[in-house]
Amino acid sequence: MLFPRLSGGLVASMNRQAVSFEGITPVRDELVDQSKLQKAMLFELAMVRAEHILAGHPESKWPEYIQIAVKRQSRHYDAKVRDVSESDLEVAEHAAQNLVEMLRSVQAQHHGTQLEASPVIPGMGWIASGAGDFSLGKILIEVKHTNRNFVSGDFRQVLIYWILKYADAIENDVDVWSECLLLNPRRNSALFINFDTLLQSASGGSDRVELCELLRSIVGRELERR
Repeated sequence: MLFPRLSGGLVASMNRQAVSFEGITPVRDELVDQSKLQKAMLFELAMVRAEHILAGHPESKWPEYIQIAVKRQSRHYDAKVRDVSESDLEVAEHAAQNLVEMLRSVQAQHHGTQLEASPVIPGMGWIASGAGDFSLGKILIEVKHTNRNFVSGDFRQVLIYWILKYADAIENDVDVWSECLLLNPRRNSALFINFDTLLQSASGGSDRVELCELLRSIVGRELERR
């Protein structure tokens, strides 16, 4: 097991370090709850809208955003959108604007560093390559639109991303992220994490090389079973 210490105590301790951004208003839960869209689809719309704003396209093009969101979510389930209400668009717009403000605020603190959307997450064995949400230099940024604190699955996800990136860095001499920023635009919550600190805490003291080899071993055993 890669992260035996990634339990309630560690997760609660991490969440106590979360901060909020000045001037950002959380999305009201009652507006989210009244939506007939899948929550994943609703906030995928927000992600697409935010990405377009950050790319220099502030004008709203919701029909286009809906098509992109449906295509993305179709990778996970049979995504269909029959009706998007004005209230849905308000929620998506609010969450998108929150995310844009958060990212611009963080970028302003790292002058000259480029914000990248969909940074590549390398694969390993049967684990296919994928993409994260954003990166800013050596900071991996992952976005969660939930009504709760960050959970163990959120931390496990970014830790696996880091190990995959580290394994690729060893083979191809590329940079690896040193920090992670978890953002929740829905709640106006952010958590900045040093990867080495989280890796040691979650694994019970294993170093990055040991964790990388352990993941390779797990992937190799699974390939043999297949």
